[in-house]
Amino acid sequence: MSKWISFFEEGSSKEKELLGGKGANLAEMTNLGLPVPPGFTITTKSCMNFLEKETFFDTELKQDILKAIKKLEQITQKSFTEETNLLLVSVRSGAASSMPGMMDTILNLGLNDQRVQTFAELTNISFAYDCYSRLLQMFGDVVYGVNKDKFTHLLRNLEKRLNKTKQEFDKNEQQQLIDSYKQLFIENNVTFPQNPLDQLFEAIKAVFKSWNNQRAKVYRELHQIPHHLGTAVNIQSMVFGNSGNHSGTGVVFTRNPATGENKLFGEFLMNAQGEDVVAGIRTPEPIDSLQTILPDTYNDFVTYAEILEQHYKDMQDIEFTVENGQLFILQTRNGKRTAKAALKITLDLVAENRLTKQEALLRISPDTIDQLIHPIFDEKEVTQAKLLATGLPASPGAATGEIVFTAEKAKEYHALGKKVVLVRQETSPEDIEGMIVSEAIVTSRGGMTSHAAVVARGMGTCCITGCEALNVHEESKTILCGNTRLVEGEVISVDGSSGRLYLGEIPTIVVENDQNLQQLLTWADEHAELMVRANAETVSDLQTAIDFGASGIGLARTEHMFFGEERVLEMRRLILAEDKQEFDFALNKLLGFQQEDFYQMFKAVQDKPMVIRLLDPPMHEFLPHDTNEIKALAEQLNRYPSEVSKQIEKLQETNPMLGHRGCRLGITEPRIYQMQVKAIFNSAIRLMKEGIIVCPEIMVPLVSEKNELDTVKNFLIDTINQTFKENQVQPFPYEIGTMIELPRACIIADQLAENADFFSFGTNDLTQMTFGFSRDDIGKFINSYKEKEIMIQDPFQTLDQTGVGELIKLAVTKARQTKKEMLIGICGEVGGDPHSIPFFQKIGIDYVSCSPYRIPAARLAVAQASLSK
Repeated sequence: MSKWISFFEEGSSKEKELLGGKGANLAEMTNLGLPVPPGFTITTKSCMNFLEKETFFDTELKQDILKAIKKLEQITQKSFTEETNLLLVSVRSGAASSMPGMMDTILNLGLNDQRVQTFAELTNISFAYDCYSRLLQMFGDVVYGVNKDKFTHLLRNLEKRLNKTKQEFDKNEQQQLIDSYKQLFIENNVTFPQNPLDQLFEAIKAVFKSWNNQRAKVYRELHQIPHHLGTAVNIQSMVFGNSGNHSGTGVVFTRNPATGENKLFGEFLMNAQGEDVVAGIRTPEPIDSLQTILPDTYNDFVTYAEILEQHYKDMQDIEFTVENGQLFILQTRNGKRTAKAALKITLDLVAENRLTKQEALLRISPDTIDQLIHPIFDEKEVTQAKLLATGLPASPGAATGEIVFTAEKAKEYHALGKKVVLVRQETSPEDIEGMIVSEAIVTSRGGMTSHAAVVARGMGTCCITGCEALNVHEESKTILCGNTRLVEGEVISVDGSSGRLYLGEIPTIVVENDQNLQQLLTWADEHAELMVRANAETVSDLQTAIDFGASGIGLARTEHMFFGEERVLEMRRLILAEDKQEFDFALNKLLGFQQEDFYQMFKAVQDKPMVIRLLDPPMHEFLPHDTNEIKALAEQLNRYPSEVSKQIEKLQETNPMLGHRGCRLGITEPRIYQMQVKAIFNSAIRLMKEGIIVCPEIMVPLVSEKNELDTVKNFLIDTINQTFKENQVQPFPYEIGTMIELPRACIIADQLAENADFFSFGTNDLTQMTFGFSRDDIGKFINSYKEKEIMIQDPFQTLDQTGVGELIKLAVTKARQTKKEMLIGICGEVGGDPHSIPFFQKIGIDYVSCSPYRIPAARLAVAQASLSK
């Protein structure tokens, strides 16, 4: 219709960024011939123009809205402003990415004191005034920020005083309720506009502004949705699910969003409006029951559901309304689902020939894979635990935490390092910040499509809804369940898979061998160009990594092997040694530890590659700083505490991350690196004699000069040759490479490549050195930077492609000029980040390395990077 407004029949699903997800799908369904109430969409560009300059609304947008309303009146043969044949509309937000419950909706817009009387004559008093009171409540909440609970409180008081339900009020009593609602507006220094057009204009502005409300911002941060997109606004003629016993409303998934079962899953309420189902205020009925109550309507719905799933090639989340037996489809979108369900649905769609394997791989997000590795309760422990209550298993997983009743308390406890379970009668979008930090969410009301259920499934947080045995008293911070009384801070355990709630703490274990996951990852490996290795050095972590499909070990940090009680004592003895004899004694002890470590590590990885990084951190990290710990160490070393304290003080560095560490330590005290290399090769030789052939890959850390690498490599080779000679074995292949973690190393990568067998980028240190940010202290300001949009993301979690990325790209290019086939990897935190992986593939990296539990997600991400080229 105009550049700011599009009627449903004018748009399509391809215009999500302009029309928002809801508007694009309304347009698509209209063009598919489904029974969609007519309406129009105000574009996302309008939203961003308004948020940048509010005068845009009056100068450019208002006239287009008036024209659109006139057209809608012609389509519906109803009037938005006159007193006859009333047109009422809904005003709903609709971002390009689904953000359920995060922004705002107003229904029944167009009613006022006069029109509600006309509406009552056309319908009935209870219905008309119900619509009007809902409008006042939603308008007050969305437009003026009047807490909707205040309206509910007024209603409950009047029902109690009259000893009637709202549906039983006569006209005078309905008017009393309306008057009390309008008085609430006045008490908040606002008035409800009687002109329907004024209502519409204020509602549209409010929905635009909801794009920047706190809960929407938090949700976008959580789901990495850009802040610059804005929300569309959908103006749609109302249909009324609250118009009698042959009317109703519901939310239905075309497949089960918790398990993936190919069966309609959802709920409906008779004589209700849409918000009632998801708000958890009334207990809905399962969708199957509609087959008995309104069989023709049910059959029509089944037909439309199949059309939508076939069209979108995905499980759909459908909102519908029935008005006096006539079915209307109000919305469809790809349904939020658990990770387990997402995997099953995708594989089923491939089996049903609705998706190709390549489409399936692009359909599942790496975050979903992370959620699949959820803990479950130890079965033996569960049998001995006290069952408190059972509710609906809204989102799977198992978690234990202290009870909290508010989002604020959840954040407060979380900041103190406590694990919390948020328990509410029902959650609302305002609770999002508390839900994010909670281990689990429990509500006493609501169904499987309530706000708590939908949001928890999207976050991968275990959740129980509709746990009606719980009497939750949020004001007094107590829960009553039969004879059991719980208070804030007590520990409960939540099984989101079974819906069971237990008293006390129950240990958890990790689920393994998900066959659907293995199938998907097998497909992923067929398309992957990058290899995925793991960062691991304990036998347990190495085995986990191999089980998760790691192609090898990209980083084994040897410093992590020295932190056992017996080992750290010998490391401290070595650092503080007063003579060569004491130094050699400690070094030999450490040699024994290291030899056994490397033997077990090589045995675990077998023929897979393993990069072992020589000692990297500064020596002070191994030393105590507490007075009592220094005193205990002095006793173990048979020295005076004052002497040990002085030695430790001498070893302190002004900036240890830039000090005497990495290869600098290896050059000033080569015996440490020589001990480590001797341990590596003694272990490899022992395995060789047992019939297991390994190829050690040794990495020299923190190199900034070619001469540094040359010096270290020369004495390492001498030590390796001596070890072969001592063991009387023929030399076997090995490699010595370096970790690129300094900007200067990137610049001279061509020189370093002359004497390095491989490169691996340590992106944590490289990011620190490039930005001048400490990764330990960035938390003090990164959130402020994000809020002010100085930075979009934490560069230690997602690669800074324009700065750090350019340095890596430069180094790769220079290295390959020297050695065309040189193996190059990434072993920092960002190695497992799905958003960084496409960049690594583009610049020619050979493998990424990440923590063991990120391996499955990384395997999918590298396949997606290949398929998306």
